[in-house]
Amino acid sequence: MITTAKAKPQYVQRTAGGGKWTVAMIVVSAILFWSELARWWRGTETHTFAVEKGVSHGMNINMDIVLKMKCKDLHVNVQDASGDRILAAEALFRDPTNWQQWVDARGVHKLGRDEHGRVVTGEGFVAGHEEGFGEEHVHDIVALGRKKARWGKTPRLWGREPDSCRIYGTLELNKVQGDFHITARGHGYMEFGEHLDHNAFNFSHVISELSFGPFLPSLVNPLDLTVNEATAHFHKFQYFLSIVPTSYSVGHPGEVGTRSIFTNQYAVTEQSGEKTDQDIPGIFFKYDIEPILLNIVESRDSLFVFIIKIVNVLSGALVAGHWGYRLSDWVVEVWGKRRRSGHSEGMLGAKRSYD
Repeated sequence: MITTAKAKPQYVQRTAGGGKWTVAMIVVSAILFWSELARWWRGTETHTFAVEKGVSHGMNINMDIVLKMKCKDLHVNVQDASGDRILAAEALFRDPTNWQQWVDARGVHKLGRDEHGRVVTGEGFVAGHEEGFGEEHVHDIVALGRKKARWGKTPRLWGREPDSCRIYGTLELNKVQGDFHITARGHGYMEFGEHLDHNAFNFSHVISELSFGPFLPSLVNPLDLTVNEATAHFHKFQYFLSIVPTSYSVGHPGEVGTRSIFTNQYAVTEQSGEKTDQDIPGIFFKYDIEPILLNIVESRDSLFVFIIKIVNVLSGALVAGHWGYRLSDWVVEVWGKRRRSGHSEGMLGAKRSYD
């Protein structure tokens, strides 16, 4: 039977300082372990640009817009650079609704401002996220993007008189520069039939969703949950969008087990104001597609490398704690001898006087 030798009690000295250092090292080790685990779980994001090599002729636009006009008084059309005119109204859904059911919704804000009316500068995103984006991590985006997306149901009127129209759905467009616009009946194109009375114009609108590519409600786009109210009957809203094809990948593309989704991001600027009766009021989205591809890749160290990092971090913390304890113990010992001597001539004690 093998036994291990233990130190005799008279050779073991228990100190209050040693206990405090032990507790401190346990706390520090736990903090370092948790931070290293969080960094490993989050992974490292790399953003690279490249020329888009994929060839595709079509692109989807997903929209969910509420306008403060009746559905029968609205026309939705798309005119692209190839000359094609798409009657979007035939492919989109229209539901009568009430304006107050949408403008009172939580989180609705004006473009460039948050739900509290404060100007969005982007500084809060940079301060709160190492990647510089105020969105979820790539692995969350990819996981949510693989789920089947559905459009939300239009709220019931519950006896209210419908005064607005919800236009929503997905359109398949040519992948070229284009203009997507919503105008009033009898305005915007040479059409037969009665023109809508100008006093019925009200292009106030709430944008719940506006995205390009696959319908991924989990991704937050610049125009999502924005509201713009018209100050006159002849009011024209113009949004200029620059679309950038984007790929999100967990793991480097081409490696086994890599999961990816393809979508589009965009930047937007707005110009709006009152117009004369010689101009066409409405909502116009002018979009252009950039010939580049943004690759956002999240990579993570293997479990073996992670364990090695944890061992190194904890070992370094324990060594630093040991030397800190030895140094503090030495300082306490020296300070105690100086106080007992009552003098400061020597480090080992006061000199003896000889008669």
